[in-house]
Amino acid sequence: MSRTTDVDPRDPTRSIRVLAGECTTIYDGDDREEHRGHVAVVVKPDNTVLVHDADGYQPVAWLTRADAVSCARDGGFSLTAQSGDEHLRVVSHTEDGYGSYPATEAGRPVGTCPDCERTLVRAGGAVSCLGCGERYGLPAGATVRTETCDCGLPRMRVERGVPFDLCLDRECESLDDAVREEFDRAWDCPDCGDDLRIIRRGGLLAGCDSHPDCEASFAIPAGTVVGTCPCGLPLFDAGTRQRCLDSTCERAG
Repeated sequence: MSRTTDVDPRDPTRSIRVLAGECTTIYDGDDREEHRGHVAVVVKPDNTVLVHDADGYQPVAWLTRADAVSCARDGGFSLTAQSGDEHLRVVSHTEDGYGSYPATEAGRPVGTCPDCERTLVRAGGAVSCLGCGERYGLPAGATVRTETCDCGLPRMRVERGVPFDLCLDRECESLDDAVREEFDRAWDCPDCGDDLRIIRRGGLLAGCDSHPDCEASFAIPAGTVVGTCPCGLPLFDAGTRQRCLDSTCERAG
């Protein structure tokens, strides 16, 4: 099976660090704020730093996706984070705990990994395994189905002119190949009348077969073909309206 990332959920670069103790926290940005107390400092893999005290869910100080985070230990711990003109420094007076724990994105369970039999979850635009770290990118608008492919992975439904039911693994079943088989040369170029070919160039496109003499190309949107635009290109169902394959066309209804 294809591996779309080499990140292992047990890799230390994908760990959450937790530091706890009596600390002085100093934030320098538009204003300067200083706090002291027993806190827990959480450092996420994306360099987000959160300093939590005993009250509520709001951290007393934080930096989101800091440009740089450094941490040192010498009879205690100190942490420095910087993001642009913002700086956050945490210095412990006593150390109550210091640990590093595996971290992954938390998502909706969608199946079982056929490689390691751990849970597959959907988070954002991908499905990933909580065990071995396999990750499968999802096309825009894809839904993950309960049915499984012969390889053991869940199948997904993707609309690109018509609905396609495909394996999550693009090396097992390719969306590009499916769209190409369905629509290659199915439409005429509105500029020169030549065939539109299904190509991959930064995205999935319908591009003129006369390229580079004719540079017409159109991104294939999510949705199903429901008719023909007055310009001659197909109309796609875009939920609340219909849109032409040419997103700049003003003749679509």
